[in-house]
Amino acid sequence: MTTNNGSISFQLFNEIGIIHQLASHAFESALPDGLKLAQFTVLNHCVRLGDGKTPAQLASAFQVTKGAMTNTLNRLLVRNLVTVTPDPNDGRSKRVYLTEQGKQMRESCLQNVGPMFSSLKAEFSEEEFVAALPFLQSLRKYLDQSR
Repeated sequence: MTTNNGSISFQLFNEIGIIHQLASHAFESALPDGLKLAQFTVLNHCVRLGDGKTPAQLASAFQVTKGAMTNTLNRLLVRNLVTVTPDPNDGRSKRVYLTEQGKQMRESCLQNVGPMFSSLKAEFSEEEFVAALPFLQSLRKYLDQSR
């Protein structure tokens, strides 16, 4: 199916891009203590999937350059939200671990964005969210495997 603006897949990605931009801004605006979205995503990743990853593994997971990840990690280090220690198995590599403050910051972030999610729940039904998830999850998996 095509429209005046191109394919339906382009329209879908256009909507996802706009949603990403709007949601990222709203989410970052709600983060405590001037934390940036990139910093929160590292904290969240380490809680969800476990810490102890190398900076290169984190850069790959987020599809950013090693330099960009180093910058983000340095900002987290200054705030004592992570530690970066030598890899005991490979002296050339380092491992990133959350500090207790990092875990607490992630929880504070989740509390701060709670009102945003409450507002969404007031506007859209749970059924609408549930109906959208399978397609979005499949699309994410496809894109992840295709990178």
